[in-house]
This record gives sequence, structure tokens and C-alpha cells, in this order.
Amino acid sequence: MNQQLFVTGTDTEVGKTWVACAVLEAFNQLGYSTAAIKPVAAGCELTSQGYRNSDALALQNAMSVSLPYEQVNPVAVEAAIAPHIAIQLAQQEVSLDGLVEHCSTVLQGDADITVIEGAGGWRVPINDQHTLADLAKALGAPVLLVVGMRLGCLNHAALTVEAIQADGLNCVGWVANILSDDMPYLDDNIKTLKRILPCPCVGEIPFLPNDSAKQIAAYLSPELLLSV
Repeated sequence: MNQQLFVTGTDTEVGKTWVACAVLEAFNQLGYSTAAIKPVAAGCELTSQGYRNSDALALQNAMSVSLPYEQVNPVAVEAAIAPHIAIQLAQQEVSLDGLVEHCSTVLQGDADITVIEGAGGWRVPINDQHTLADLAKALGAPVLLVVGMRLGCLNHAALTVEAIQADGLNCVGWVANILSDDMPYLDDNIKTLKRILPCPCVGEIPFLPNDSAKQIAAYLSPELLLSV
């Protein structure tokens, strides 16, 4: 078994990394070997080992297969802004073909499940010609959508799923990630999403700002993401 899953979000700061790590942990608990890739990370700190991104490090910590940081996060740039702008400021060049080759190498490894985490929302650019959606398309990856539960999420979620489908990919599920403890009519919003989105809800994560991936994994149904 060698399955990939591309994790995207309705926007930035909706909890993609928390969910991606929880998915890894959930599959770990089921006995699957897991790996992760954060192809492009903007917002990195310079360390003695080079630039490091907290999201990529969290993924590296959550997966069961041992990979060097550079395989988890091949493009790491300092500025915490739109990736293509941060890449330009760092005077780097990132090609779609290069990212596809890198991800394919990891996908050919030993992991049963490889989670690929995007950046921001579905159409975030990586250069003047391509977005991270193009990477998911090139890989033919099934997509898991993280919906940040806040005002506007219904429109954002519906449009994102439409865009994923228009790109010829399968949105295999979505996760409701509750971002605060006081969203008005939260249950009604989740019920509406379950009605309008053409894929199953694979988890409802309550507002748990201090919980770990292991704890969050308990709120997911990873079996719904297998063999998709």
C-alpha cells in the first residue's frame, strides 16, 4: 500500500498542520507507516542547520518513517508571506517539475500513507505560472479539505471543493476545525456543510488550542480516507 493525501484548507490559519499531524497519528495508531511532505513553507527561522519551519517540523515529528528535514520541506523561505513572494525575496526559483520530482521520490518510499500539506488555500501561487493546486494535479492526489469554522466558511468551503473538482481531483473528505469557542450557530453551520459538500465529513475537531496530534486524532475517522 502506498497512498497519498493532499491536505488543503479554505484559507490560511485554519489548522491544516494540526489536522495533517492528527491524520498521520490516526494512521500510526491503525498500524500504517506514515510520511509527510510540506513542499513549500514560508515563515521559517534560520537555525544552525538551515531554515526550519514549525509546521514542517510538526509533520516530521508526527510521521512514523524517518526522513531528513530537507525531504519533508524542500523549499523553506524566511518571510511569512505569500509563498511566491517570499521565494522571490529569497532570490530562489521554484519549478513545478522540481516539486513533482521531489514528492514522487518520497512517495516511492516505504510509507503506506504520505500526507502532503499545502500552504494557505487551494490556489496559492508558487511562481508566476503555477499554484500548489498544480502540484496536486500533477501528482493526481486525492484531497482532504480543512474547513476553518468561522464566518464565511460556507462559501469558502463550497468554492474550494468546486475548484478541486474542476481541476479533475477527488475531494475525498473534509474536516470541521473549530477555531474558537464562541462561533454563533456552529452546529447549524456544520449541518449545512454536511448537506452542501459532496464528500464526507471525516472529523469535527473541537476548540482545543493546547491539545496534541494524538489527542486530536481521536476526533477523526481515517478509515474513510483509505483506498480513495
